[in-house]
Amino acid sequence: MNDDQLLQYSRQIMLPHIDVRGQEKLLDATALIIGLGGLGSPVAMYLAVAGVGRLILADYDEVDLSNLQRQIIHSRAQIGNPKTTSARDMLQRLNPDCEVQLIATKMDDEAIGKAVGNCDVIIDCTDNFASRFAINRASVEQHVPLVSGSAIRWEGQVSVFNDRPGAPCYHCLYGDSGELDSRCSANGILAPVAGIIGSLQATEAIKLITGAGETLSGRLLLVDALEMQLRSLKLNADPHCPVCGNRT
Repeated sequence: MNDDQLLQYSRQIMLPHIDVRGQEKLLDATALIIGLGGLGSPVAMYLAVAGVGRLILADYDEVDLSNLQRQIIHSRAQIGNPKTTSARDMLQRLNPDCEVQLIATKMDDEAIGKAVGNCDVIIDCTDNFASRFAINRASVEQHVPLVSGSAIRWEGQVSVFNDRPGAPCYHCLYGDSGELDSRCSANGILAPVAGIIGSLQATEAIKLITGAGETLSGRLLLVDALEMQLRSLKLNADPHCPVCGNRT
């Protein structure tokens, strides 16, 4: 690190679980963020300012006025523009040293697998089960840890999958559940709830990269902002899971 970086990340370097070595790991890391909405916005911004060296941003949608209530990486000036370029512009203002790669097309399984193979950690900020299951399969196949989050109405949840042998994967939790309409457009969401969950996802990603603390692997953190309660549930691997059940 140069002198400017030592100063820029000094408050983080002061943390004994990160220190200079942890900061260097962040600078050398690549994080894949899939979805640049209410969750992906704070994730991308916090990882950029924390010093993650390379961010791969994936989203095929465009910025809409209805997004701005919670998708804080975008602005009115970006309405109609791809979310990827809108997010990149903001990140370059926050930290021009962060390298940003864009994937602005809808990804199939092959494209997801290729993107996952080029990163150290995946942060799933999507809003549908089909995408989440596809990302999880790639995570298991490529042995890349996955930080999963979701938020709706006043609630949210976060967990970490596939970061250690024998740990459950996302499919272990939900099985072959049918598609549910969990989009904000159908159910509504309080803006800060998306920020809370996204911030938790960014924290877990930083911990995975640096090796600090204990991650949420094998646990599901539930956030109820209306009652302001947090609960942690233990998750067990499904030995018959068709995605990871035969993993060694």
